[in-house]
Amino acid sequence: MVGHAFMGAAHSQAWRVAPRFFDLPVRPVMSVLCGRDADRTRAAAEHLGWAEAVTDWKSVLDRDDVHVVDICTPGDTHAEIAVAALDAGKHVLCEKPMANNVTEAVAMAEAAERAARRGVRAMVGFSYRRVPALGLARELVSRGRLGKIHHVRAQYLQDWIVDPAAPLSWRLDKEKAGSGALGDIGAHVVDAAQFILGDTVREVSGTMETFVSERPLALSHSGLSGTASDRTGPVTVDDAVLFLARFAGGALGSFEATRFANGRKNALRIEVNGSAGSLAFDLEDMNVLQFFDGTEDAAVAGFRRIIVTEPSHPYVGAWWPAGHGLGYEHAFTHQAVDFVRAIAAGTDPVPSFADGLQVQRVLAAVEDSAASRTWQQV
Repeated sequence: MVGHAFMGAAHSQAWRVAPRFFDLPVRPVMSVLCGRDADRTRAAAEHLGWAEAVTDWKSVLDRDDVHVVDICTPGDTHAEIAVAALDAGKHVLCEKPMANNVTEAVAMAEAAERAARRGVRAMVGFSYRRVPALGLARELVSRGRLGKIHHVRAQYLQDWIVDPAAPLSWRLDKEKAGSGALGDIGAHVVDAAQFILGDTVREVSGTMETFVSERPLALSHSGLSGTASDRTGPVTVDDAVLFLARFAGGALGSFEATRFANGRKNALRIEVNGSAGSLAFDLEDMNVLQFFDGTEDAAVAGFRRIIVTEPSHPYVGAWWPAGHGLGYEHAFTHQAVDFVRAIAAGTDPVPSFADGLQVQRVLAAVEDSAASRTWQQV
């Protein structure tokens, strides 16, 4: 695994837990952790459960004991690491957004296509696909329970940088992150909406805003927070983005992503309205899916609160008795499980690098639309 901060810890948890709760065809071994600082990487490896620590990710590409490279670094390094690892015959799991721009994403998708011809697999880490309630939402749509889809409303609302004194991090640097709220959390709702509908965004019209243009430089970072110095630097990404969308199948979409929604900690919300019903989800109540059956008698019809903890629900059977909810970290475990099973079966995992490229094209079209104030084709 390359990188050991927020996502590195989440992925490490997944690799540790996956073979202990799920029956896997092969058992992942956490061999080596890569980071830039030798002391910090050694400490992280010991803390997170990795057998070895190195500071040069290229050094693992020739090792026979490394079969998978898991990329948990800032977006500006994804393309270089992923392409090199795939060309070296390593399966690759890469965090989202897949790249910082379409050019990098195309190179990664082409490398994945080359690798697939040799039996080498690649997957993008859109972990929210693995939340059981969203898996159930996809099942309901695919079974036609909502009828023809008319509307999709998708939001991702956070507030972790609403304080203008919050220090700069790499997520606020366009060179490292590619974009701000758009790529960091907007990418998640784009993928989740496309996943639930089994459809793709084809046209967008958007606007973007940066509310705080300068922040204190950081002395240190921990997760999404940090300590500030007395010097400042520019914020070079968007703080918030809103866009309208048309899906290939005809549905209309409205999307919003912001890290300035005071009081909203991790509110990924999706509502889908169809000719025969509706569904709604909020990650802050992640074990619940709201479902409205429009075919029922209007006198007694209403949204049904489904507790998505039954053994028949996606992934749930491997965990606890019904009614015992899952959390944020479980989606990463499910991601690792699906990736390992695909590799063992010799099948292409999803979301693929081609799926990641599709999301990247949506993000780029939103940026182009915001700059030109016109509708843009994806």
